[in-house]
Amino acid sequence: MTIRVGSDDAERKVLADVKKHGWHCLNIFEEDGQPPWTFSIGFHKTWDFPELIVIGLKRDVAHATLNIVATQLAEGRRLDLAADNDDLFNEIPCCFVEVPKSAYREYVGTARWFYGGNDFPLYQIVWPSKDGCFPWNERASASFKQWQPVLGSPKPVVRL
Repeated sequence: MTIRVGSDDAERKVLADVKKHGWHCLNIFEEDGQPPWTFSIGFHKTWDFPELIVIGLKRDVAHATLNIVATQLAEGRRLDLAADNDDLFNEIPCCFVEVPKSAYREYVGTARWFYGGNDFPLYQIVWPSKDGCFPWNERASASFKQWQPVLGSPKPVVRL
């Protein structure tokens, strides 16, 4: 794996955060009606765990969610990405969807820079609407589906 040298302040910040904390959190702000998204950089390098992306949540909530995962990884605990999880959102279940590499360029360009290409795994944290529907549920509203596009193909949720 080729790790880049930072050529500007933003790149140097990513490298410094990964070196100091094991990861960096990058927020892409809402623009032109498109939802915001937040993703990790460094989970794979530091803990051999997939990078994670969450779409449609406020920056502070998304960052706090990824920070929970980073803290668990630093403590040697790993999320089961094949099962749903209700620890990340205070008893609200979420699940994980593997993101195809074809979506990397549009959503996680800085992670691609960090890893020197697409040679890292990426999963999306998918959260339900207020009425408990995931975006692929037929009862989910069109606006909710647009606000949280699912980048991959969801697998059946395994309830623990």
